[in-house]
Amino acid sequence: MKSTACLLALFILTAASLAQEHPALSAPPNSVYVGADGKFESAPDTAVIQFNISVQEDTSQAAYQHASRDAEQVRQVLHANGIEPKSATVGFFSVQPMYDWKNAKQKVIGYRVTTDVTLKLKDFSKIGPITQQLADANVSERQTLNYTLENIDEAKNKAVEDAYRRARNSAETVARASGRTLGELSYASVDTFENPRIVVAPRMARAMTAMPNAAPAPTEEFTPQNVTVTAHVNALFNLK
Repeated sequence: MKSTACLLALFILTAASLAQEHPALSAPPNSVYVGADGKFESAPDTAVIQFNISVQEDTSQAAYQHASRDAEQVRQVLHANGIEPKSATVGFFSVQPMYDWKNAKQKVIGYRVTTDVTLKLKDFSKIGPITQQLADANVSERQTLNYTLENIDEAKNKAVEDAYRRARNSAETVARASGRTLGELSYASVDTFENPRIVVAPRMARAMTAMPNAAPAPTEEFTPQNVTVTAHVNALFNLK
């Protein structure tokens, strides 16, 4: 019985240390409190293309008109790939005066208009054509491609199941070691974490224009990195 009492006390102390990050829990007698981590990996379901439209002209009106023409080119690229322009989100157009900082009077030498565009794709086969056509249109100084998992609830559930299985296995081990039988679950807390976005190295769109037309897209034939969802489960079981 002494060894059993020591073993149970050890897990109660473990519970106390975990309680620093989780709600305080007073474990009753004849119970065991365990914590475990679990995870689930899933292929991403969404590609996120982000790029900016940035132009500079002598007047604000000319800069705005130039940016509007570039935005129209983006619409044409989307239409050419069977994508409705409304599926892309566009930030507000920002107009900034550009100064000659070498001049003591800081004379205005032009105006820059910028905006950011975000496009989400479910069909990964369109990534290569769209990024290449945007580069050929020369409407952006940079493009960034990310992969993410938008339908993440199922992945979270799988991670929680894995964490609970591990926690129950630990509790059963304690019960067997103490000559007891594991009873029903009395309490549980769950935390989930995810890395929903995997960043692919950004590249300069204008640099891509120098690539031969026959060259494959940078991501072609490669598999996007999986999204990993992790969960932590704290569980209190009764002992028989």
